[in-house]
Amino acid sequence: MLHPSKIIKEFGCDTLDGVKITLINMPLREGAIPNTPPLGPALIAARLQEFGAKLSIVDLNIYRKKDAEAKNKGLENGRHLTLEEVRNLLTRHFRKHGSPDMIGLSGLITTLRWQTNVAKVLKELEPDSFLVSGGGLATEIKAPLFTWIPELDGIIIGEGDDVVIKTAFDAMIIKRNGLESAKNSGKLQPYCVGKINKKNRFVYLGQRPLDLNSLPLPAWDLFEKDVQGFKIFERYLKAPVWGSSKTKNSSATPFTMERSATTISSRGCPFKCKFCYRGTQGQSNYGGRSAQNLAEEVEWLIQKYGVDFVGFNDDNFMVSRQRIKDLVPLLKNLNIRWGTHGRLDEAADIFNNNRRIDLMAEAGCVYIGFGGESAHIEVLERMNKGKSVISSGTVPVDEYNFPKVYVEGIKASHQAGIHGNCTWIMGYPGETLEHLKTTVAFIKWQEELHTGGLKPSSKEYKTAINSVNKSIFVATAYPGTEMCKEKVVRQKLTENFGIIFYFETNDPIFGNQLREYILELDDASKILSGPSGQPLNFSEMSDDIFLQACEYIRNNEIFKILDM
Repeated sequence: MLHPSKIIKEFGCDTLDGVKITLINMPLREGAIPNTPPLGPALIAARLQEFGAKLSIVDLNIYRKKDAEAKNKGLENGRHLTLEEVRNLLTRHFRKHGSPDMIGLSGLITTLRWQTNVAKVLKELEPDSFLVSGGGLATEIKAPLFTWIPELDGIIIGEGDDVVIKTAFDAMIIKRNGLESAKNSGKLQPYCVGKINKKNRFVYLGQRPLDLNSLPLPAWDLFEKDVQGFKIFERYLKAPVWGSSKTKNSSATPFTMERSATTISSRGCPFKCKFCYRGTQGQSNYGGRSAQNLAEEVEWLIQKYGVDFVGFNDDNFMVSRQRIKDLVPLLKNLNIRWGTHGRLDEAADIFNNNRRIDLMAEAGCVYIGFGGESAHIEVLERMNKGKSVISSGTVPVDEYNFPKVYVEGIKASHQAGIHGNCTWIMGYPGETLEHLKTTVAFIKWQEELHTGGLKPSSKEYKTAINSVNKSIFVATAYPGTEMCKEKVVRQKLTENFGIIFYFETNDPIFGNQLREYILELDDASKILSGPSGQPLNFSEMSDDIFLQACEYIRNNEIFKILDM
């Protein structure tokens, strides 16, 4: 595959001079406060600016309106904008910034409904703009997305840092010369794939930049104010990236933060958990930025935005032991608290005396989000959570057997003074009620570890109790994952949504049935059901038991599951 860097190597800093580009970030979970600014669009915008393009960004996810409609829906943090409100916002934006030559839509697979509706509005408002979609949705669905969203001219698959430059170049050539003339000139090669549904389409294949350290800092200045004067980035800075109960996410912390910002230190993950899809980050192709490069961005965030906490929202920050070691003096000198994501087997480091988690604590780390998923070894094995998790075996705690590296990882974090927040999944294929009880028992054990020696009447005790995450997500089968190919998953998706699978590969066929299913994937915390109302339960638990467990979790009565 031709690396896009070879295509754009002759482009100069003025190649896209005068080209107007608008990037639009799609809304996510309505019930949650937006607390993580969209790094993807910010990085893409900064990259395009290096070649002279004029950028503007519309972040539809930042808005939460508190009105009667939100109150009726039970949305204490406010509701998303209506489509008509989006239309009005976009109209005002284009009136101020001018008609864009190219418009880029960004969003996860859960944003299909939003992208479908917004694309229609955009083609009405700016019919001559080159409309592309990139990010999770485009990467997972690929060419069938042209049928689902016929207004699209192109899609960007995978990491778009380099190939987006060629995308903007094509948009510029088409705008200046017309589509047919541009095609005949050969300048639209190699990404023009011809006509799909009677319209010329473009499929841009992104790849990992050759040097992650050479990428520009994210263009957060484009988020400072919207056309109505609303201070977007300031709102993000004031919303804790982790820990606030108001964010309605699965994080919990015993500490607070006043101004927090996020970035990414690495891409991809060398592990291959069956429920996970990371196509926009290179999947298992792991690569990281240098310690020096990270420290420079952290220092910039401190000086420019006055942050007191930085979150590295990597899939797995802890892969490189040497980079963690290199970070110690650099971040220590900045006197900044920070957090990230990692694995419990990496925290346990049972075969190393020099634990990386101690180095992280020395560098100022106070939070690590661990994807525990399940505390039962049989479920973890089915998830393909990794050889080191399975081979290390289990240890008995009361009447349950927990993975040894899970127990040692939480203990190591606790000893290092780092809060280990675990996230969990229930309803995975093969999971029984006893398996789920093991996970709940592990959460209870975490509580006991955190509250040990504290008086139940004390403020410290309450803080410790509340710092243990008790939310459990329901297992969701996303197209492109190995989980989606499991026999029971295919059966349930066929029964509930009529989705058909290829016999040879077990991949879903991209028809209307799959589209209807993906339209339901708008909130990871909800229980999915088909037209019949039957819950999408992939586990070995009966539907009644499954739904009862979900209700206990939703009502913050999780430990009642132990008595089921």
